[in-house]
Amino acid sequence: MPDTLYLIAAVLLPFLGALVAAALPQSARLEAWLAGAVALLTLVMVILAYSSTAAGRIPRVEFAWVPELGLSFVLRMDGLAAAFAMMVSAIGFLIVLYARYYMSQDDPIPRFFAFLLAFMGSMMGLVLSGNLIQLVFFWELTSLFSFLLIGYWQNNAAARDGARMALTVTAGGGLALFAGMLVLGHVVGSYDLDVVLSSGDAIRAHPLYLPALILILLGAMTKSAQFPFHFWLPHAMAAPTPVSAYLHSATLVKAGIFLMARLWPVMAGTDAWFWILCPVGLMTLLLGAYVAIFQHDMKALLAYSTISHLGLITLLLGLNSDLAMVAAVFHTMNHATFKASLFMAAGIIDHETGTRDIRRLSGLNESMPFTARLALVAAAAMAGVPLLNGFISKEMFFAEALTAANIPIMMRVILPVAATIAGIFAVTYSLRFIHGAFFGPETDDLPKRPHEPPQFMRVPVEILVFTCMVVGILPSATIGPLLDIAVRSILGDATPEYSLAVWHGFNLPLVMSLVALAGGVALYRLLYRHLNAGIDGTPLLSGLDGRRVFDQVMVFLSWRFARAAERLMATDRLQMQLRLMVCIAFLAATLALLPHGLTAGEVKLTPVDPVVALMWLMGGACAVAAAYQAKYHRFAAVMLLGGAGLVTSLTFVWFSAPDLAVTQLLVEIVSGVLLLLGLRWLPRRIEIAGSGELLARLRRLRDFAIAVAAGAGLTAISYATMTRASPDGISRHFLERAYTEGGGTNVVNVILVDFRGFDTMGEIVVLGIVALTVFALLRRFRPAPESVGVPDQQQGEARDWLAIPAVTMRLLFPVIVAVAIYLLLRGHDQPGGGFAAGLMLAIGILLQYMAGGTRWVEDHLRVLPLRWMGVGLLLAAGTGAAAIAFGRPFLTSYFAYADLGVLGKLPLATAVIFDLGVFALVFGATVLILIALAHQSVRSQRAAPPPPPEAYARAGED
Repeated sequence: MPDTLYLIAAVLLPFLGALVAAALPQSARLEAWLAGAVALLTLVMVILAYSSTAAGRIPRVEFAWVPELGLSFVLRMDGLAAAFAMMVSAIGFLIVLYARYYMSQDDPIPRFFAFLLAFMGSMMGLVLSGNLIQLVFFWELTSLFSFLLIGYWQNNAAARDGARMALTVTAGGGLALFAGMLVLGHVVGSYDLDVVLSSGDAIRAHPLYLPALILILLGAMTKSAQFPFHFWLPHAMAAPTPVSAYLHSATLVKAGIFLMARLWPVMAGTDAWFWILCPVGLMTLLLGAYVAIFQHDMKALLAYSTISHLGLITLLLGLNSDLAMVAAVFHTMNHATFKASLFMAAGIIDHETGTRDIRRLSGLNESMPFTARLALVAAAAMAGVPLLNGFISKEMFFAEALTAANIPIMMRVILPVAATIAGIFAVTYSLRFIHGAFFGPETDDLPKRPHEPPQFMRVPVEILVFTCMVVGILPSATIGPLLDIAVRSILGDATPEYSLAVWHGFNLPLVMSLVALAGGVALYRLLYRHLNAGIDGTPLLSGLDGRRVFDQVMVFLSWRFARAAERLMATDRLQMQLRLMVCIAFLAATLALLPHGLTAGEVKLTPVDPVVALMWLMGGACAVAAAYQAKYHRFAAVMLLGGAGLVTSLTFVWFSAPDLAVTQLLVEIVSGVLLLLGLRWLPRRIEIAGSGELLARLRRLRDFAIAVAAGAGLTAISYATMTRASPDGISRHFLERAYTEGGGTNVVNVILVDFRGFDTMGEIVVLGIVALTVFALLRRFRPAPESVGVPDQQQGEARDWLAIPAVTMRLLFPVIVAVAIYLLLRGHDQPGGGFAAGLMLAIGILLQYMAGGTRWVEDHLRVLPLRWMGVGLLLAAGTGAAAIAFGRPFLTSYFAYADLGVLGKLPLATAVIFDLGVFALVFGATVLILIALAHQSVRSQRAAPPPPPEAYARAGED
């Protein structure tokens, strides 16, 4: 299998696994086997692709997406991407194994593993992306799936609040990142990552460098929980512990670190880079470490320690030093191992004792000796104890704090002191984690009797702790090759000489380490009574609460700002909303045209045909009458509006546009029936007398003036446009290429499913969203009280008034189905197509509802519109993806002749499959709206009291 397929599989496997997991029945064992197999196979794909990276090559696969905009789907694996991909997949596999025993059988297990695998796929796509816009896409996917994972326990208010906070902060930063990437792509002239990475000098010298830098770093700092955006991370602890272990070690918060390291060659090396990242990283390092000491929840302690270590890495990246970059990448790897093991150890304690409160835990070393030793080693690695991996990268950090060059003298003094203080704090909170839980007298005041977890629940922790020890003892032989490849992918030929030796002699960094160890022990002994006194809060920082600031900002935006805007512009009355929209659109068009004016073009007018003029006059009369009757007789208004639509269809026929005529006619039928079905549920119009009537007349006059102005403006724009010849001959372009490049003689349909297939894809997605929205809104809709009663003509069981039309409608159903199939199959060469066919089939279902009623139809005919919509989207998207598989841009069509022997050659085009998807989605969306309206009748009849017996007698007499 070539390297390119390894990369594709590494990204696609988790997403495919997520789809399968979501469809599996409730079974923790089955779901875990699937998720574990997917994660392990993903790791294997990464390792196989890494073999080429280790040999000096960069595996790369590229599929054209929208080439005209410079957008391609690109996957590439250099050393940095390989290191992060291995962390994501390897720790993901261990998390799945751990979650198998942690999650309860009562939890919605399919949803958990589906979200977890989808999140893994998003991270794999992020680190392997070779296109800036593609990277932002996967970046936002990580925010979305982390939101779903953090809020997994939906009934928990803390989980919902934590998920909302995480999504708000990280998605907001993602918008800033998107803007920054657009600016960066504009500066470089390409969104391809290889081109960007080779344009460092041009980027740093460009006037837009600083705006791009600020926007990109905003995205990175919000994702990696840097001060002042750090507050969301501790609140994400409401997630299940496997999720916390995964998000904090190798995935979500490391995405910002990855981004800064990825763009380090082209964005670092400037004063702006230093003065943004160094102060932020330093503040985050110290603040996170200090607050971690005073946390009573084990997961909260680990969350703030994660913030501190992320600040350490950010500080190293901001120093503009090659050796600091080496230390940053190395500590990122080490942090992933010991932090994942510590979170899983905390989860084991919670799982087996029923609490994570350090104040309640004591003496677990007796009942959980193996877990205690594993947690002890992992915590020692976090504290920087010698012969463990955290010690080596911490030593490198101390060395850089001492020797950092090209920075202000003030920072040269501050950095070593701050680094030592942070080391002291790290030892202190590590001691509290271990001593508070495992040492001291045993306690009986626990929700559960503590005991060791199942063996395989402990295996992931054992593997990670063993890694901490092996890397700490033999760093060069274990992590050295991967670290070297990752660093060289960033620094290239500028990679400095560095040593991963455990012993560098008795030097100043070692002294700082010893001071940190001794100081941490002393500080813990000093604070021991205070920490165990049950006092909540952090001394000296009681007023610094990011959560409170976030809540105040959200209250301002949602209640003060949004409510004020709502009071100013919004209303419950649809007429006022529509009036506002029309006025804003009219104003925008006017302002755009004022500098240039609006004049007619040079194309001469054709002679006026009396028949067409009369037809248009009738259509205009229908439109005006519909607008007038809308205030008094809604039924008449809908009928007159249909007359105007019919005139529009005839106009298309007159101008030789049969496709548009058929589609317009079908739309008029469907929309007319749906509007008629909805009219019943509208409240009655209230007549106003006296002075109120005068005001009502003035309002109608105002609305009439707005409508005339908007209509006249659109007429003027249309006239000015259609009297100008196209300078590029765009119509000739499509006419000449419709058959040779699209394989069809119906130019309109070829444009829709081939030349402008991307637009059509977006339109059917929007149509599906609209249908789902209408269905969701109507599920909660309750009609006006006066419209709930059953109409007189439907009282009793007498249906003579609809007997003959009902029989006719049912007999027409197979005919309508045949016509719909005919329109679908002929659409590529003759008037028709998927859109028209979908509407035609929907009309057949509409007639059945009208003939038999909701209950009869749904008892005899299962439509399942959601499945139709899903199949339609899959067919349309699958056609586009198939083009990518053959190295062509998304939705590129292919056609050929199939030799059928005696029957001759049959032209076949892949666009027909896309059109089939359009047909399925249009049909499903239309029927879904119909069902939503039809169920109002069923619901209202159930809710309304039964009519008196005399009502049935009157119905029979009528």
